Amino acid sequence: MIELDLQLATEASDLPAEAQLRRWVELALRQRTADSELTIRLVDAEEGQELNRTYRHKDYATNVLSFPAEVPDGPDGEPLLDIPLLGDLVICVPVVEHEAREQNKALEAHWAHLVIHGCLHLLGYDHIDDEEAEEMEGLERQLLAELGYPDPYRDDEETE
Repeated sequence: MIELDLQLATEASDLPAEAQLRRWVELALRQRTADSELTIRLVDAEEGQELNRTYRHKDYATNVLSFPAEVPDGPDGEPLLDIPLLGDLVICVPVVEHEAREQNKALEAHWAHLVIHGCLHLLGYDHIDDEEAEEMEGLERQLLAELGYPDPYRDDEETE
C-alpha cells in the first residue's frame, strides 16, 4: 500500500488531482513490494529556488527535487528503524508549466513524467552517467507509454 501525503504550497489552480498523482506514483513504485510512504509537495518558484539553492547549490527553481528518506543503519548494517518511508518529492508548479509550454508537451503528460521521474530517484535510479541515464529513461518511457503518453525524450534525441 502507498500512503501519499500531498502538500499544496502554491497559489496555482491548474494542478493534477490527488487521484492522478497517486496513479502515477503507484505505477512508478509498482516494482517495490513493500509498503511506501511519500510526500509530494507542490510549490511556487520562490520555494523551489530556495530548496534547490540549499540542497543542490543551484540558484534557480527546478522542476522536481527528490529527497530519499535517510533511515540510519544499526550496528549490523540493517536500517535502525523498520519504517516504509520512501522520501519526499518537491515539484515546482511554474517550472512544470513553463517547460510543458516551451517543449510543446501536454501539461498532464509532463506532470506524469516528472512524478514518475522523481519516484524513480527515490528508488535509487539516477542519470549521472550515460548507462544509468539510459536505464532510467527507458523505464520512464515504458511507464509513460503504459499511460498512453508520448516519449518525453523524443525531441531531445532528434536535436542531438
